[in-house]
Amino acid sequence: MRLRHPDGQVVHLAYGTNVHPAEDVAGIIAQLDTYAARMRDQLGADVLGLGLWLGIDAATELAGDAALRKRLRRELDTRGLEVVTLNGFPYRAFHAPVVKRKVYRPDWAEPARLRYTLDLARILVDLLPDDAARGSISTLPLGWREPWDGDQVGRVCRALDALSAGLAGLEVLTGRTVRVAFEPEPGCVIENTLQATVHLSTVDPRWIGVCVDLAHLACAWEDPVAAVQRLARAGLPIVKIQVSAALEVADPVAGAATLAQYVEPKFMHQTRSAGCRHSFDDLDEALESGADGPWRVHYHVPLHAEPEPPLAATTGVLRAGLGALVGGPIAACDHLEVETYTWGVLPPAQRPTGPEALAAGMAAELAYARDALQDLGLKTLESR
Repeated sequence: MRLRHPDGQVVHLAYGTNVHPAEDVAGIIAQLDTYAARMRDQLGADVLGLGLWLGIDAATELAGDAALRKRLRRELDTRGLEVVTLNGFPYRAFHAPVVKRKVYRPDWAEPARLRYTLDLARILVDLLPDDAARGSISTLPLGWREPWDGDQVGRVCRALDALSAGLAGLEVLTGRTVRVAFEPEPGCVIENTLQATVHLSTVDPRWIGVCVDLAHLACAWEDPVAAVQRLARAGLPIVKIQVSAALEVADPVAGAATLAQYVEPKFMHQTRSAGCRHSFDDLDEALESGADGPWRVHYHVPLHAEPEPPLAATTGVLRAGLGALVGGPIAACDHLEVETYTWGVLPPAQRPTGPEALAAGMAAELAYARDALQDLGLKTLESR
């Protein structure tokens, strides 16, 4: 879905496909009709954007086969779908029964992460629409915070230099620009935008920047305006925005029974109290602690549907973040992805009952994001 900012810039809005379990190219193509094409029809959109997740198996297939990349591009084009951004955070098995901290491996101190990300960049240049200004890839915030030592820091610095060189060489070879966006997340080496300015202080901003996930921003209790200003002062470009909302509860004691419905074994749900006075790596730990609130929980919830009271969603931070990032006289970022990957682990009463219900829910999320952008003065436009 494309919108035009008042400054004339085209803003791409996509949905993140890491909600789907397919990890090979055949599975990815099969899911296009099941979800994306159906959503495009429901939204009445001329073109629908995908924030495409390619796990290592699919990335290896595509990176080694130019004909297969062309086929995937044709499959997208014939359905009115476009890809300007890839989700390069999960590496493999994102829909295993238990993911938790496995999602942070390999980290940026391991050579496999660099190889995978450069493969994604090579794939993306063949998927980009001809008129797209650039491509983007979101990636993990270097790694989980423990253990993290001087040897890892040195290896990361060398990997980031090699990443910049690889992206620069790709632009020379293809004429297309791809940038990589590091995504702050609670519990990681880069948890917030302040840590991003420290750990990414020596990167080349032509190729490397930040992905602002608005749920993560909320869980870090960051003010969106201050966060955007901090990144600007540091010279770190905002390459990508993930339009997402986290859980919030003012009184975790009163909300404990309702919160307990969100405890599940697959994903990490880092929990932070106001000002990050209390920090927990998962929701069950927070509930056992009895810590006072308010809390924000790293649990991406559907944008358009309020959780059961006394819980709420951080959509206020989401809207303030969009205002700071896209609502000004000049858009700070033109790649936006709605990334609610948790539909399958929502409390049972809230889970979609099949592909049609999931497609309808994700289309409603995109409509929410589109309407929020229109409230900021952006206009939808015909793309083809």
